[in-house]
Amino acid sequence: MEPMFRVENVSKSFGPTKALVDVTLKIYPGEVRGLIGENGSGKSTLASIISGSQTADKGKMYFRDELFSPVDSFEASEKGVTMIVQEQGTIDTISVAANIFAGRESLYTRFRILDENRLNADAQTLLERVGVSNIRATSNTASLSFEERKMVEVARAFFKMPDVFIVDETTTALPTNEREQLYRLIREVKENNKSVIFISHDIEEMISVCDSVTILRDGHLVETLEAGEMDPNRMKELMVGREIVDDFYRTDYEKKPDSDIVLSFNDVSFGDIKNLSLDLHKGEILGICGLTDSGMHEVGKLAFGRLKPEAGNIIVKNKTKVQNPRSSIKMKIGYIPKDREKESLLNASSIKDNVTLPSLDLIQRKTIIRPSNERKFADKYCTSMEVKMRNVEQACYELSGGNKQKVVLAKWIGCGSEIFIMDCPTRGIDIGVKESIYKWMGKLTSEGKSILLISEELPEIIGMSDRIAVLKHAKIQKIFRRDPDLKESDIIQYMI
Repeated sequence: MEPMFRVENVSKSFGPTKALVDVTLKIYPGEVRGLIGENGSGKSTLASIISGSQTADKGKMYFRDELFSPVDSFEASEKGVTMIVQEQGTIDTISVAANIFAGRESLYTRFRILDENRLNADAQTLLERVGVSNIRATSNTASLSFEERKMVEVARAFFKMPDVFIVDETTTALPTNEREQLYRLIREVKENNKSVIFISHDIEEMISVCDSVTILRDGHLVETLEAGEMDPNRMKELMVGREIVDDFYRTDYEKKPDSDIVLSFNDVSFGDIKNLSLDLHKGEILGICGLTDSGMHEVGKLAFGRLKPEAGNIIVKNKTKVQNPRSSIKMKIGYIPKDREKESLLNASSIKDNVTLPSLDLIQRKTIIRPSNERKFADKYCTSMEVKMRNVEQACYELSGGNKQKVVLAKWIGCGSEIFIMDCPTRGIDIGVKESIYKWMGKLTSEGKSILLISEELPEIIGMSDRIAVLKHAKIQKIFRRDPDLKESDIIQYMI
């Protein structure tokens, strides 16, 4: 069988960093090919080159046995190669329909007049085609949640059936129903004898979804495994070059919570959340879980002051009310949101600028901020977090997802945060970085810091939390205490 797509000796560097080194692979019709590796292994770089978002420094690509060298992602999409990116891939300031048909407006234009009614109707049909019924094509994209914007990207990808459909770390951002819809579309592409490139850090998901998997490490293609060879332990070893044991969750169960309360929700109401009362104790990891629309993400935003309660208040240990992000930072609260690209980082700015931003008062000397002091400060905390970077002057958009998350954590540790609000902190990152973040969580709580952990991953919630508050319909249904016998099924019955 002739391959659908070929990559031959492709290399890509960013300065001295070799993102890809002589990568060669073939993807066949009707195949779902997984790409897996640690953050910074080259997965997203390879996918972005195939999809036309970046160009290779050397090497060639062939699509249906013809040389393939698109000038951009739109040309690649027109030729049948389309990609859903890991982070935000929509434009906030335009409508959902305009996002779906961006670059294809000429199909709806006559005598230089855009037929918005037909464009909106076709966009609504595409949304329904990918299983979305709760998004209106006429809505402004900025009004949508992160998860909803991902489904808009999926609809855009299915303007026509793609020949090569690239899914880059998208499923971890989706709630259960939308995730199942995406799996359905992947099966549909496969059944139509097209190809899928599926990128995920979830090894069990990779084994379930893919026909074969290619492992990358430090820009090199290490090995390709067929279905019968996809053993989780072997895949982990190939990813990191050493044996990985799944014991990175906490093993302590005797810890008793400190009586000191550091953050308190007092009859807080916002939207669907009504009269929420909850306390976070010193040195505690308080887990918050539920379905995506349960209100758990809003709890994190309220705690940091990004949302203002309609009733009730949120009090920090010194009896001060949470008002806004600026006052929260002064009260030593750090916030790691689910949407890294939009809410966590100044993506076009340097690592140094991101890490030092909330700490400028600590760095300045007599109102003067010396660049050398900024570099020294950023380098100290990035080194402690083991951020893979050229130096602290490197732009954040050049980093992998896991290293971006390390920069965010370095920022809040550097400014001396004592309360950490972590919303899906390990979304879209590999097991190595995940292990590192869990170790830091343990270190922080051992120092008396407190963590509000919001997560859609029940193993993470069970493995790391001292207490777990389960939300459904924006109300706390049950609070569990840390217990070695606690199972996912015990929690799920209160979520659904």
